[in-house]
Amino acid sequence: MSSNSRRQRALFGIFGKGGCGRGVLPVADAMLKADPAMGPYELVFIDDDTSEKTVNGRRVLDLETFLGEDAPARAVSLAISDPAIRVELDERCRGHGVGYFPVTAPETVIMDEVVISEGAILSPFVTITSNIRIGRHFHANLHACVEHDCRVGDFVTLAPGVRCNGNVVIGDRAYLGAGCVIRQGKPGAPLEIGAGATVGMGAVVTKNVPAGVTVVGNPARPL
Repeated sequence: MSSNSRRQRALFGIFGKGGCGRGVLPVADAMLKADPAMGPYELVFIDDDTSEKTVNGRRVLDLETFLGEDAPARAVSLAISDPAIRVELDERCRGHGVGYFPVTAPETVIMDEVVISEGAILSPFVTITSNIRIGRHFHANLHACVEHDCRVGDFVTLAPGVRCNGNVVIGDRAYLGAGCVIRQGKPGAPLEIGAGATVGMGAVVTKNVPAGVTVVGNPARPL
């Protein structure tokens, strides 16, 4: 692609060329192609490691090069599963004035009275039901589910197959491992997953998880 043709294209970056980013990029590409208002664009990977010039047929740029490209518009999506790393990347991007675009697969189901803040990534077959509030840079991987009356903080990750039942509060930067199940809370007495907590793969959470604690097993217990 010539530099002249790139000047006419909006530039979208998937931050992270690892497994998460490679899974997100085709979803983002399909979403952008389906937008009737979207003109010409280029979708690239952004990564600090640019030893590979292309990955899966896409250019790999560091953030400074991405910012220096001549484009009429640009935005990024933080496709890193680790919440702590997303926090760091968000600080870097905001420091450069870079905006975000959400990635939502067409198979995603979002029902009623759902508010999702900027930068979310919703993979295929995610379901978010009703009366739910979700913070910034939320990740919901394949087949994850969030049921009614939940409150989800910033930089939360749901790995594939997470089942979060109703009336649950999830703190900032929590990570819920693949296939875990979160028991339903009660109105006025939600089950709480504390900020920075980790729920292990396949765990069944039946009571509150304190901030910063890792729980595993069925029923889930501190590791």
